[in-house]
Amino acid sequence: GAGRRLAGFLRGPARRSGRGAVPMRCCAPRSPAWGARGRSAAPVVDFGDPQEAFRSKSSAELLRGLVVLGLCAVGPLVEHNRELLQLGRRVLGQALFERLMKMTFYGQFVAGEDQEAIKPLIRRNRAFGVGAVLDYSVEEDLSPARAERQELALAKLGIATKAESQHWFTGENVGESGTVDLLDWNSLIDSRTKLSKLLLVPNIKTRQLEPLLSHFTEEEELQMKRMLQRMDVLAKRATETGVRLMVDAEQSYFQPAISRLTLEMQRRFNRERAVIFNTHQCYLKEAYDNVSVDVELSRREGWHFGTKLVRGAYMDQERERAAKIGYEDPINPTYEKTNEMYHRCLDYVLEEIKHSRKANVMVATHNEDTVKFTLRRMMELGIHPSEKKVCFGQLLGMCDQITFPLGQAGFPVYKYVPYGPVDEVLPYLSRRAQENRGFMQRANQERDLLWREFKRRLFAGTIFSTNP
Repeated sequence: GAGRRLAGFLRGPARRSGRGAVPMRCCAPRSPAWGARGRSAAPVVDFGDPQEAFRSKSSAELLRGLVVLGLCAVGPLVEHNRELLQLGRRVLGQALFERLMKMTFYGQFVAGEDQEAIKPLIRRNRAFGVGAVLDYSVEEDLSPARAERQELALAKLGIATKAESQHWFTGENVGESGTVDLLDWNSLIDSRTKLSKLLLVPNIKTRQLEPLLSHFTEEEELQMKRMLQRMDVLAKRATETGVRLMVDAEQSYFQPAISRLTLEMQRRFNRERAVIFNTHQCYLKEAYDNVSVDVELSRREGWHFGTKLVRGAYMDQERERAAKIGYEDPINPTYEKTNEMYHRCLDYVLEEIKHSRKANVMVATHNEDTVKFTLRRMMELGIHPSEKKVCFGQLLGMCDQITFPLGQAGFPVYKYVPYGPVDEVLPYLSRRAQENRGFMQRANQERDLLWREFKRRLFAGTIFSTNP
């Protein structure tokens, strides 16, 4: 990969009211509990009603969901998905292959090829109370032609003009392999000295912390400075436009550096509100320590803490590397232990919200029990959904029976919305299939709800209705 992927929230989701869609208001004043005077109690959310869960879906989309999610539950297909995709491209030819992808996997999990193509889906979801976290999901090295498309994409999104971003993707920024070093912070850290203070690593022989920068090659130092400058540009634009910026997590052997840089961004940009969100992976044994240390630092320094809590996606890689090199497995031993860690970290942040109202969390999960746990704790702690301190997130094409009932009930909830050209997004789809294969095999409830709604429409004679 060419660097960190940063995803921005679109401005808050809308909640349906009567016939139209009314944007949710800014955070309301704090009250001790739901149902207090001046604020209505948050409604009960029903995750088992297929008609409500899939109200936004056409019958063709229901059928596609049944087929795609069913195929994703077949272990050998997921295990060999890359080879199968390559075979399909060779047999069908590029044009027919892309059409098939748009009718199936791409259509299920990706919003469209560019900013214009994704707008109808975003508008439709917003009408049902669901916002979007945008992610340009290209995971390939950038050729000059692709670099040109990146510049245009940034300009259309209002992040940077083509002139401003042009030097981000030109020769001096591209290594011999064609990869781009996608982050840079010159305006935050102006000199080599300050950067060396930011990045310290332990020397095993001397047992002292030493500047990582002193071990950089000249090219690596330039890449780091460009990286920091770009992060600064994105964070400033997010602040100006009123959206939030999320920094994804990676493997544990990369994550300390990513978290350190994200922390510096939070110190700078989260003074008035949570603009920058870090990501904490709760399948790590050290997850609670990481979350509690960051919260404590934000408390001491007076800035707004923001995190996206996930379970984690690199378990096989982490364990293979630990066994190969000979260090302790960093992953919790069982799925149940990971669930316990997730709830422990989440509860810690929710308690912090109760006490200071300066913490913010995205509960990024497809686990219905975790969502119910969050709703119960919000009720007990007096955290009303209108405060928008707690939001929820699921991947596009998965768990609509969780996302849409939450949105209809007035909770801030988002779909993670990938977009990009079909051929260039395939590596993303392949990676997601591998990461979520365990969940897909257990997703019997979602497939059951899809089938129940499809049958209901069939027997009610509304299978072809535009308003089923």
